[in-house]
Amino acid sequence: MAKLQNILFRIGALFGSSALAAIAGGALIGVELWKSAALAGLMACAQVIEKLLRFSVDGSLTKEEIEQAFAGAGSVKKKDEEAAE
Repeated sequence: MAKLQNILFRIGALFGSSALAAIAGGALIGVELWKSAALAGLMACAQVIEKLLRFSVDGSLTKEEIEQAFAGAGSVKKKDEEAAE
């Protein structure tokens, strides 16, 4: 249950961060703000959900698989992770 809650909260945060980024772009090209935000948020979430589904072939997800699915999908690296690279 904790994994599911973690995934749902992270998908919500991903939607919000992607939507906020698209609002400025939509305003510049004359698209309604809610449409550009919804499109960007849904696309980002769909990419992560697709990765999660590919990892869950055995029916369960590990913490590493969840982290890998969200990596690069609008996530911000921590300073410790950047120093390790």
